Amino acid sequence: MADRKHVVIVGAGFGGVRLAKELAKENVRITLVDRHNYHLFQPLLYQVTTAVLSPAEIAYPTREFFKNFKNVEFFLAKATGVDQARRVLQTDHGEISYDYLVLSAGGTTNFFGNASVERNSYAMKTLQEAITLRSHIVHEFERASKKTAPAQTDERRRHLNFVIVGGGATGIEMAGALMELIDVFKKEFHSLDFNEVNVTLLEAMGSVLPMVPPDLQQHTIDVLRKKGVNVRLNTAVTGYDGNDLTLKDGEVIPTKTVIWAAGVRAQDFIKDCGGVDRAGRVIVEENLLVKGSDRVFAIGDCASFLHGDMKRPLPTVAPVATQEAVQVKQNIMALIAGKTPDQLGKFVYHDLGAMATIGKGEAVMNGPMPVLGFNLKASGFFAWIAWMFVHLIRLAGKYSDFTVSVKWIWNF
Repeated sequence: MADRKHVVIVGAGFGGVRLAKELAKENVRITLVDRHNYHLFQPLLYQVTTAVLSPAEIAYPTREFFKNFKNVEFFLAKATGVDQARRVLQTDHGEISYDYLVLSAGGTTNFFGNASVERNSYAMKTLQEAITLRSHIVHEFERASKKTAPAQTDERRRHLNFVIVGGGATGIEMAGALMELIDVFKKEFHSLDFNEVNVTLLEAMGSVLPMVPPDLQQHTIDVLRKKGVNVRLNTAVTGYDGNDLTLKDGEVIPTKTVIWAAGVRAQDFIKDCGGVDRAGRVIVEENLLVKGSDRVFAIGDCASFLHGDMKRPLPTVAPVATQEAVQVKQNIMALIAGKTPDQLGKFVYHDLGAMATIGKGEAVMNGPMPVLGFNLKASGFFAWIAWMFVHLIRLAGKYSDFTVSVKWIWNF
């Protein structure tokens, strides 16, 4: 054991777990560090928020992945910094020395420096945030149901006004799921006039879901509007005090609930690990080494990969992280074998396409089909079935696969 190289991986997300699984088969010692002792399936967080799924169905014990691999240790701690000169990872539970370090710490919500929005809105990047938001939404309906007097109309409507900021996959999926939750509440809150309930989706750009073609973007908007969502494009937020949301044009929207799904940035400590982009993601070379380092790699949401003719860094999605993990495993083993950084393999991302669900029986998908020589573009029920299948095969745990599929079919 003593002569084994020590690989430390920060983050038990999609990339970190995949890398640990790959390296577990090699003659190396691995320490996987995360501040939670479970692997979170973030793409389904919004379904915890809207009470479709339970927290346990999207949170899988990290140690369970590696119970048969004696060379993998899990270390419960929050990473706080990296001392590359001393080759140690700094955490809130002490330092961990490494031979090779892989930063796979994921991302957190990007409020773009807007302190009032950060202080008063609801994010949806962690399990705790999803549970808190779920409780808040239910309590807003409870509070509104108690304010029945005519003089309380404005305050009641403030409780029933829900605003989602961000037209990416998270915002779209949350908007559709929230409308379905409201349909359930219509049968349960007998004293409420549901004509007063309003769900608004705000997007600062001129379109939603930038990763799919324009016709699918428009289809998404049409479906949401048919469900009752007020979709507003080219609408930017400037502030939120917990009662009133202020837009760039000066308009004020009275609301107790702002769900922020407008951006992702790297964890704070990442900015001290090397050069970073404007989202705080550490810049990596084509071999995924942090720029200027010969033994620190970065993958996933905390890494900024921008090379060749790319116009923007690779997106913060699971396929990027898992594919990068495979390349990093190969490169670490090459370094151990005596190769130099300039001899390492270069990462090439194979785009698997994009998909998003808009609610029961509705989704959009667009992905390359190399064998057929064209893109598979679809919407509606077929895309929804494909979306369910893809998410089920990525979900950790056979029990969760069964219960989640049963719940989805039952809800449909």
